[in-house]
Amino acid sequence: MEAVCRKLGDPTTEKLWNSPIELSKNHPIPEVDSPTAVRVRIKATSLNFANYLQIQGKYQERPPLPFIPGSDYSGFVDAVGANVSKFNVGDPVCSVASLGSFAQFIVADQSQLFRVPEGCDMVRAAALPVAYGTSHVALVHRAQLSSGQVLLVLGAAGGVGLAAVQIGKVCGAIVIAVARGTEKVQFLKSLGVDHVVDLSYENVTQSAKDFLQARKLKGVDVLYDPVGGKLTKETLKLLNWGANILVIGFASGEVPIIPANITLVKNWTVHGLYWGSYKMHRPAVLEDSLRELLSWMARGLVTIHVSHAYSLSEASLAFSAIRDRKAIGKVMIVLDDTRSLRSKL
Repeated sequence: MEAVCRKLGDPTTEKLWNSPIELSKNHPIPEVDSPTAVRVRIKATSLNFANYLQIQGKYQERPPLPFIPGSDYSGFVDAVGANVSKFNVGDPVCSVASLGSFAQFIVADQSQLFRVPEGCDMVRAAALPVAYGTSHVALVHRAQLSSGQVLLVLGAAGGVGLAAVQIGKVCGAIVIAVARGTEKVQFLKSLGVDHVVDLSYENVTQSAKDFLQARKLKGVDVLYDPVGGKLTKETLKLLNWGANILVIGFASGEVPIIPANITLVKNWTVHGLYWGSYKMHRPAVLEDSLRELLSWMARGLVTIHVSHAYSLSEASLAFSAIRDRKAIGKVMIVLDDTRSLRSKL
């Protein structure tokens, strides 16, 4: 079984006749088509905001129709090519594909797969590559976040935001997290976040300033921004001289303007981060990043929170959870379980 996008449109619609996604049960199992190819039986695949935009035709990459959506996944090796030396049938692996993980099987070269350490939950391993990979490359590789620096995370309860919060704490940063709603705020506090701003009733600038003054801190050293819009403009007021701004995405739907004159005077560095392009331009960075993240996961330094899990036939509900910002952490599709998985894990 796989989910095929045959037209662009809203993937949250539950009306089968109008949905851009069609479930197909007759697609042949893909062949191991090269000596170093590995076929993986997919256990779980992650939903990212990029997947939601791509099916609507609003993402920066627009694959030709029809296509099977999906990016990061986990599963078990099902078959191997004659020259595969890194894996055996049955090995637990995870990876990220340009497309195609909304399916029971996927074929990848052995160089693209990573062994999931013993004891790690496979559903959560499927959530690691894109969300945690994005935040790790942004904070560790680009901003070079260091112990004692102040990190401000917008959209902190979402997939990449929650990853940024946890990676910030691993790096020893003082973390200010911004989210909306009591449930999200309480969850962030349970992670040991130094200060949480609830946008439901707090002004982010004033709340953060009060915290910084109480801790005798000058301001924010790194801004992690997957939201954009007015919130970006407001939080620029909190940045120190020489701060790093990480532009991750625009979940608000509005691309912010960062004034070049203030960037000059304040000596800010603005990093645009499109994680997927690293696969082409800096693949070694992604490989090193994912290996370190898997090590952190195995050691319990990062804990991936799966907010909602669905079966493949419930893909519209999964995308609705993304659209409506219901999720705290990750929304997953689990492929080897025909039960309804609507309850939280």
